[in-house]
Amino acid sequence: MPKLLFQGHGSLRLTSNDGRVIFVDPYKGKGYDAPADLILITHQHGDHNKIKRCAKKPDCRIITNEEALAGGRHNSFDVDGILIQAVEAGNKNHDPKKCVGYIITIDGVKVYASGDTSKTKQMESFASLALDCALFPCDGLFNMGPKEAAECARIIGAKRNILIHAKPGESIRKKAEKWDAPNKLVMEPGEEIELQAHGA
Repeated sequence: MPKLLFQGHGSLRLTSNDGRVIFVDPYKGKGYDAPADLILITHQHGDHNKIKRCAKKPDCRIITNEEALAGGRHNSFDVDGILIQAVEAGNKNHDPKKCVGYIITIDGVKVYASGDTSKTKQMESFASLALDCALFPCDGLFNMGPKEAAECARIIGAKRNILIHAKPGESIRKKAEKWDAPNKLVMEPGEEIELQAHGA
């Protein structure tokens, strides 16, 4: 099964069954020594785009918000069988024309990495995708807070919902333990889990 490492803040590392490595919004935590096959950047704020932190394979593919939004639309990518779909992200602090989330399909598992966002209209269509894992920011300062994130989790209906991106210095565990969302999974920075597809 593929694995997800929550590195901290909004930073994630996915590892496929055959050892390919994907970093999403590198910035915080450890685990950047695994050479990347793919790096995804949701937007260009300094706490989401530290590409230089990542070890990289010679043919590492980097997809930023600019490629994801090229042509004024949310684009899709097939990187050697890993499917990437850019989706809406944004709020009063994050311009939807410069920010995206990603739905990543790896070894049949669908992961929604929301990026920095509040509730979007497109989330209403995600339930039909049968997402296996969804990750939501919760700082309530630059993004939605836990209450709105729980509403999004109910709308999307993922198999697992994970809270990330708390305020600096705030315990994500304490916040997640009180989070009123269905199918929630409390993760600490530095914790890694195996991901299962719906029905597995």
